[in-house]
Amino acid sequence: MSTEKCFAKGSAAPASVPEDHIRLYSMRFCPFAHRARLVLNAKGIKHETININLKDKPDWFLERNPLGLVPTLETPAGEVIYESPITCDYLDEVYPEKKLLPSSPYGKAQQKMMLEHFSKVTPYFYKIPTGRKNGDDVSGLEAELKEKFAKLNEDLVNKKTKFFGGDSITMIDYMMWPFFERLEIFELKHCLDGTPELKKWTECMMEDPAVKATTHSMDTYKAFYQSYVDGKPNYDLGL
Repeated sequence: MSTEKCFAKGSAAPASVPEDHIRLYSMRFCPFAHRARLVLNAKGIKHETININLKDKPDWFLERNPLGLVPTLETPAGEVIYESPITCDYLDEVYPEKKLLPSSPYGKAQQKMMLEHFSKVTPYFYKIPTGRKNGDDVSGLEAELKEKFAKLNEDLVNKKTKFFGGDSITMIDYMMWPFFERLEIFELKHCLDGTPELKKWTECMMEDPAVKATTHSMDTYKAFYQSYVDGKPNYDLGL
């Protein structure tokens, strides 16, 4: 597609997916869709992106994914895949170049278990800023998050590796990264204090070409987040 602008209710449905491409339905600032964008980029997969207005979704998008969530993939055959871990696993399986998941069943299971643990961490990125906005005392939640980060730090110490799946980036790193990229926006960067290995991991991740290719400036992130908090998310910010 020639535009990054988002499609809303009433917009015309896109044409079918070109033969040698896969289509990603996304939203430029969504951390879950960011996972799929990282994988597509890291694996060099030919794709086109259609951004969706998540507050006012087109009917044709809801026909493809009744949950109305991004990321959603569509193939030239009209097959539709959604939910971020499922879309990323699918991409790794269908495009075998530069595998991001381990080849052994145990290695794959380990990454899925790590992701399951991490899924208990992500709610804090929403709970703490929301609590702050409502004037609540969030010190207890911040202490819990620091504890979760300490466990991740310990994981890296025990593995003696730069990344969570070894000395090069694997799927689990890309699954976790979008939330760490947003720590500053959520004013949670201080929660990394006392986790030197985890901090080093974030620095190594920032050097990755796929991470560099899918990021936004902190000012852009902050401006979008402010519009989101105000209840009027500006999905086309900066376009």
